[in-house]
Amino acid sequence: MTDQAIINEVGLRDGLQNQPVTVDTATKAKLAQLLVDAGMRYLEPVSFVSPKAIPQMADAAALTPLLPQGNDLHYTALIPNLKGYQLARDAGYPTVGLVLSTTDSFNERNLRMSLEQAAQSCEAIIAAAKADGIATRTYISGAFACPYDGPVPVTLPQKLSERMFAAGSDEVAIADTIGAGNPQQMKDIMAPLIQEFGAEKFYVHLHDTRGLAAAMAWAAADLGVRRFDASLGGLGGCPFAPGATGNMATEDLVYLLESAGLKTGIDVQGLREAVALAAEATQQPLGGRILGWMESQEKQGKTPRIG
Repeated sequence: MTDQAIINEVGLRDGLQNQPVTVDTATKAKLAQLLVDAGMRYLEPVSFVSPKAIPQMADAAALTPLLPQGNDLHYTALIPNLKGYQLARDAGYPTVGLVLSTTDSFNERNLRMSLEQAAQSCEAIIAAAKADGIATRTYISGAFACPYDGPVPVTLPQKLSERMFAAGSDEVAIADTIGAGNPQQMKDIMAPLIQEFGAEKFYVHLHDTRGLAAAMAWAAADLGVRRFDASLGGLGGCPFAPGATGNMATEDLVYLLESAGLKTGIDVQGLREAVALAAEATQQPLGGRILGWMESQEKQGKTPRIG
């Protein structure tokens, strides 16, 4: 197992998509620069979706050319359907994220498709992406529980993951979209998949609705997973998943992994400015638990150390 972990920052997309206060394009670009300055190298800044459905993402095409550039920067665009894929492709994104929820109810509200229709749509997009030389990451959304139908059996996200790999998806992300899972479920879902496909093929995407995101992240890391989504300051929420709160805070995930000896290349001190700007832009208090601890240390005249 490698000691290098990858954190994919989804705050600009998942973090902002459900916020009631509109964040302008220039502020999003500034947030992206602050995140890159802090060491972030993987970001999901946009989704190409209907602006009527998710107004915060209406500027996806306008934001894209304003993002920081560099050979070591990796950008993903989330897409719901073939039209979204075509927009992301034309905008130059090298990787796209597809969404496949575990139930008919969730797919119908999120994509206006049944589970089978959504799976077939993902398969068609994966085929198109392969032909275009674009990488794909398929999110198995609601992998632990559906916001409408409740808990799902562990075999369901496993079977959907297997189907997406068979279709040619480069990666699969196991997503606790409403923060309803627990560490044992993480192990039950992931262990057989890792044995079959390898840990390097997986991301985990966690919301901290019930306070277990850190425990679940570590359960995944203990299995060998080294790719994680997170959102600065704990921003997040899904407009199609009632009750979903923010993602695991990026700064908390960095601290968790670094303190356990894994390397992220991300400076928590550097993230503080980005979190402050996000809080100002969204007009709400933000920040993971580690930021409160850091402030406490500084008030005592101490220098907080991470890792």
